[in-house]
Amino acid sequence: MACVFLKAHQRSKDGKQHRYYSLVESVRTSRGPQHRTLAYLGELNGSTETTWRKTIAVFNGEGTECQLELFPSDAPTIPSGERVVQVVLNRVRWERPRDFGEVFLAHHLWTLLGLGELLNELMPSGDEEIPWPMMAFILTAARLIAPSSELAIEEHFYPKTALEDICGVPEEKVNKDRLYRALDELLPHWVRAIHRPSVATHVTIAPTACRS
Repeated sequence: MACVFLKAHQRSKDGKQHRYYSLVESVRTSRGPQHRTLAYLGELNGSTETTWRKTIAVFNGEGTECQLELFPSDAPTIPSGERVVQVVLNRVRWERPRDFGEVFLAHHLWTLLGLGELLNELMPSGDEEIPWPMMAFILTAARLIAPSSELAIEEHFYPKTALEDICGVPEEKVNKDRLYRALDELLPHWVRAIHRPSVATHVTIAPTACRS
C-alpha cells in the first residue's frame, strides 16, 4: 500500500515566513520511488495539522485505528473534537473508479510463481523506458482477466483497472506499440521460463502470437 504523509513547504511573503502543506503519496514507479501530490492544503493551524496527521496515521495503518465523525459543513451544530471532520457535501465526488480485486490477485500470483524475478534474469534491462518484465505482467494480467487485442488493452482494460497503481506505469505509457514490442521481446524467453523448476508445472499462461 502506498504511504501518505504531510509535506511542509516554506515560503516568504510580504517579509514573513509562511508554511504551507500538501498531502503527498509515495508511489513505486519504473524509475524508483516517487512522490505524487494528492492535494494542496494551504496553511494549517495547530489543531488542523494534528487532525490531518491522525487521519493519515489511520489511513497508513499506524497506531490505533479510530472512526472519524463526519458532519456536513452546514450542519446547525458541529461538536468539537479531534475525530470531528467537516465535509463540504457539494464538493464531494467520485473520480476514476477502477477495478482492483482481479488485477491484485493476478499480481499476487505473478509474484508467488516468481515470474517477475525469472524474467528479470532472462530479460536484463537495456535502454527501454518501461522494463519488459513489467510489460509482460500487464500482458499476462490482461490475458487472464479480459483476453483482448493490444489496442483494447490500451484503450479499455488498462485505464479501467488499478494496474497503474500496482505497476507504477502511467496510463499513457501503455500503448499498443509498446505491448507489441513486449511480445516480441518476451517470446524467445517464454519457453525457457515456463520450464524452470521455480514455475508451477501446470501454468499454461502464454502470450498471444506476435505480430507478423
